[in-house]
Amino acid sequence: MDALPDTSGGTPRGGRIARNLVHFARTLRTAGLRVGPGQVLRAIEAVETVGLRSREDFYWTLHAVFVNRRDQREIFDQAFYVYWRNPRLLERMMEMLLPSVGVPGEPESRKPLNRRLQEALQPGRGEAPADADEPPEVEIEATFTVSDRELLQKKDFEQMSQAEIDQALRAIQRLRLPIPERRTRRFRASPRGARIDFRATLRRARNPAGILELRRREPRRRPPPLVILCDISGSMSRYTRMFLRFMHAITNDRDRVQCFTFGTRLHNITRALRRRDVDEALAKASTQVADWSGGTRIGQTLHEFNNKWSRRVLGQGAVALLITDGLDREGAAGLAEEMDRLHKSCRRLVWLNPLLRFGGYEPKSQGNKAMLPHVDEFRPVHNLESLGELVAALSAAGGKDLRLARWQTGLRKE
Repeated sequence: MDALPDTSGGTPRGGRIARNLVHFARTLRTAGLRVGPGQVLRAIEAVETVGLRSREDFYWTLHAVFVNRRDQREIFDQAFYVYWRNPRLLERMMEMLLPSVGVPGEPESRKPLNRRLQEALQPGRGEAPADADEPPEVEIEATFTVSDRELLQKKDFEQMSQAEIDQALRAIQRLRLPIPERRTRRFRASPRGARIDFRATLRRARNPAGILELRRREPRRRPPPLVILCDISGSMSRYTRMFLRFMHAITNDRDRVQCFTFGTRLHNITRALRRRDVDEALAKASTQVADWSGGTRIGQTLHEFNNKWSRRVLGQGAVALLITDGLDREGAAGLAEEMDRLHKSCRRLVWLNPLLRFGGYEPKSQGNKAMLPHVDEFRPVHNLESLGELVAALSAAGGKDLRLARWQTGLRKE
């Protein structure tokens, strides 16, 4: 498409801009956004109404039509500036088509384009020429190769294509979390129970037959409550979608699960995630959360959780999962005290940090130093394999992490 003309009138429906809008909508749909024919027609009508006076008006016109959730904004933003000719992003697209050379110490200030968008913008993606000859059958020895399923298990969520993300989401929906049951204070009837149930025995004695046998009971056992606190700030935005799917799968698999999101504020999205349809659940949750991809105030949000929710949801030996990278915009003010209180309120506190995917990770930020002394386990969460390891760890009694013990010892010496 040529540069946007500076006109004050409308755009004809059958013109070149209409064809480009149709192709742009196809690009968004290929990249993972839910775009249908109705939205394409509304986009054409909206552009006719607003006109093409400025690029900014054109951007927000299409944004109002195609973007329904906050997590779609990043893909739309990149697709718009690539498709409608932004020179800087086009240079980055050309760089990605060339062989990449790893340079140690390269700054990560530039944000890479979404891989799904790269695939959607590739010309002729998924199309073969009509007159192409059928390739000959080739036999491949796959004895020592790695299967696609194993590669998908180890691939970082950030590096997945749209097809791989769809497979990963289906795998996440099948996850089950069999947390071991714990003994409660309540009892249930049991013929082999160690205690005699006097009330049930006396009720049975009122019958004409009299006391035939003593009724017995045993302690009731049930899984402890599970509380998930998920960071949805800008630094975690690339993983938020997967984490929300994981939370939805766990919420619909077992009872007594409480889900919270936090960035600059705390939100309880448990009721929204209890809906069976995952798309409906995430759409409902997105309407409740107003701080997607913003800053992070971990200390302040944990203070709100400890004051308003901890006594309600952290009883009976609850297990708490804290999903965050530990980067706090407030400089970890009050974070150590709130983490200590959270740790004492639950039976087991597990910190899940996607930054642990880097082998040379060290807890050097103020937030990490304030949080590490108050957790029981410190685990990575960046791919399907790490989620599987988390499920296995929660299903077991849990062991001491030597790396976490070393870090905690070093922080105490400081």
